[in-house]
Amino acid sequence: MNSALLRPVLLQSRRSAISVSVMFQRQYATQKNHSDNEDNQNERGKWFTLPPYTPTTSGSTLGKALLSASAIPETDAEMTALKWVLRCCPELPRSLVQKLFRLRQVRRESCNVGDQAQEHRLKRVAVKDLMNKGDTIFLPISVQEFPSEKQECQYMEEEVNFIRDIVLYKDPAIVVLNKPPGLPVQGGIGIKRSLDELAASCLSYDYSEPPRLVHRLDRDSSGILVMGRTQISTTVLHSIFREKTFAASKDDFNNKRIVLQRRYWALVIGTPKRSSGLISVPLGKVVVDSGKSDRITVMKDAQSISSQHAVTHYKVIESSSDGFTWLELSPLTGRKHQLRVHCAEVLGTPIVGDYKYGWQAHRKWECLRRSAVESNLIDKLADRKMLPFGRDLESGSFYEKHPRLHLHCKQMVLPDVSQALQIFQTSSDFDFSQLASIKLDAPLPSHMQRSWDVLSS
Repeated sequence: MNSALLRPVLLQSRRSAISVSVMFQRQYATQKNHSDNEDNQNERGKWFTLPPYTPTTSGSTLGKALLSASAIPETDAEMTALKWVLRCCPELPRSLVQKLFRLRQVRRESCNVGDQAQEHRLKRVAVKDLMNKGDTIFLPISVQEFPSEKQECQYMEEEVNFIRDIVLYKDPAIVVLNKPPGLPVQGGIGIKRSLDELAASCLSYDYSEPPRLVHRLDRDSSGILVMGRTQISTTVLHSIFREKTFAASKDDFNNKRIVLQRRYWALVIGTPKRSSGLISVPLGKVVVDSGKSDRITVMKDAQSISSQHAVTHYKVIESSSDGFTWLELSPLTGRKHQLRVHCAEVLGTPIVGDYKYGWQAHRKWECLRRSAVESNLIDKLADRKMLPFGRDLESGSFYEKHPRLHLHCKQMVLPDVSQALQIFQTSSDFDFSQLASIKLDAPLPSHMQRSWDVLSS
């Protein structure tokens, strides 16, 4: 057959084949998309869906704004997937959420807008992956079975009343306690009862979230302890305490506008050479007892990697003829054992009851001879009742054989976080330098009050 006659037939056949192929591909794509949509819908039914991410101002950003009285940025600098889950699900334990990420059981639906239509896909997301506007997080549907209701308190009425009696202040954002001496703030090895555990069980009141720690006090010290009642207020307060510690300097004490103020009372052995002053030295951790323990000490090399600058203002409240002095200590930073080391190593006046940093002074110290009044007082204390949780809070005055640590956070001034959060919800250009402050005062614990009464008599 003539090739010229065959060419139109071949072209027509080729076009028909291409047409059939295109039709098949379109039909397959339509069926596949329909199948994918069904699979996607079925897959979504297996997940617990969080609200789409919308950038907002974070608690840490608001905390920094309260410290500096500056304008608040409109959005978060960055929001990780972990932070977003914790913000949306405050009732879920952080350890559980981290475990879900670790087991790769968290998904994200990203909304990418480009030249083409929006594309929605569920992909695994890691803890530190940053969120984009419109992203949706999916958690395993089993998290809905986690009890969201507040768990009933498991303690006796007497114990609950004891914890609630030490509450100094409470508003929608914070709860403030007058921590008793000897009660650890956090749980750990060998600790049966801790203040954060007790607060979570006894001080949630009508909130679904338990109060959270913002800062810490040593086990043997006492006084004002602030806790956040919500996740956002905790973040704001934590930022205030953290930024105040990192940014503190010698000039801060002369600054009239000190947003966070803390004043401790301490009874020390001896008398400082000056009635008031500013301590500014680097502190660091050293290992002692062949590695069995460690302690904080003043570092000679301020450039050492392990050193942290610590600043404390002190002034004498009252001195006694017996060689004891009451000091008011105002820490501008929040280093571990800062006040105890500053008193013992810088001022040379260790705090009464501080055997870790003042054991030599305690060994040389001869207790005062007890007067008849003091003896009668001690005889009465022999019949004292033990308080809940096995706590004996009546003993430990300076004239007893083993005095308790005489360090008490007596006063604190901090921003009204509850008011700040309410204002921010309605206005973002508020002058936070005009924000009201909360002034707190915690009565001395029994052992320090008796020491004060005896030395002042």
